[in-house]
Amino acid sequence: MKYRQLADTGVFVSELCLGTMTFGGAAQFWAAIGGLDQSAATALVHRSLDAGINFIDTANVYAAGESETMVGQALKGRRHEVVLATKVRGRMGPGPNHVGLSRLHIVESVEASLKRLGTDYIDLYQIHRSDPLTNLEDTLRALDDLVRAGKVRYLGCSNLEAWVTMKALGISRAQQLERFRCTQSYYSLVGRELERHTIPLIRDQGLGLLVWSPLAGGFLSGKFTRTGGDEAARRAKFDFPPLDKERGFQVLDVLAAVAARHNASVAQVALAWLLAQDVVTSVIIGVRKPSQLEDNLKAVDIVLADEDRKALDEVSKLAPEYPAWMEVLGSDRRPGERRY
Repeated sequence: MKYRQLADTGVFVSELCLGTMTFGGAAQFWAAIGGLDQSAATALVHRSLDAGINFIDTANVYAAGESETMVGQALKGRRHEVVLATKVRGRMGPGPNHVGLSRLHIVESVEASLKRLGTDYIDLYQIHRSDPLTNLEDTLRALDDLVRAGKVRYLGCSNLEAWVTMKALGISRAQQLERFRCTQSYYSLVGRELERHTIPLIRDQGLGLLVWSPLAGGFLSGKFTRTGGDEAARRAKFDFPPLDKERGFQVLDVLAAVAARHNASVAQVALAWLLAQDVVTSVIIGVRKPSQLEDNLKAVDIVLADEDRKALDEVSKLAPEYPAWMEVLGSDRRPGERRY
């Protein structure tokens, strides 16, 4: 396992992060995503740690808190080995204030997460998505208070539009508040929209990038073809995240050819492509079976040749959108004029 620095924190996290959305929820909506019991969850956590993964991600909303509880149980005696991340924003009860990014909900949620996780601190606390009803400065001040109180060590965001992320960073700097150090965002060979605005922001502001659903909800697992797929797979039951499937199958064709050259699985190559992007800090893998974990772990050893990356980039690249296509027009500078 290799490790990368999380932005400018000086903290190093494994290139692969164990996502725990598959933990718990056997009798709920979450059963389609995972529904794993405690023994299965513990086995996956321990195998991940033994393989060198030191980064685990969960959220309070996953299986209505069950995932956090299972993670806490699995980490008993090994909490010190991991950088532990969780999230806040989703609905955690029936009341009008059991959701969102108000100070009230954040403070209640962090205390509940700490109890479920069986720890007195969270390494990375992330807002799960934006809350248009709450003043952003209120949210950031509440999060800053958690860091100052020692309950949270670092802050992150997830699923925000680039302009909202930049606004939050600006408020934090102006008010001298703890700022977001990373964003957790969807990015894959069939979902490269992040490259339009968020990745330029990440590079400019020095944020870390944690990738969720790197296999596009299992579409890039190798289980799906134009003629059908594995009916037991998550994607067959929960068709998310959205994608252009015909274009996706074109990507799969190239992935299969690259995988054959490397004697690897399609999933391993899809993960290796992400790990080859210098903007990526860690790729979150969500698995239900030990065999899936073992397969994913091998992705860190794949080194894609230039021709492999070129082929994958070409088949999956985004069409330019305004104003980006203005950049390809001829320059209005005089011949030989320097660009300042």
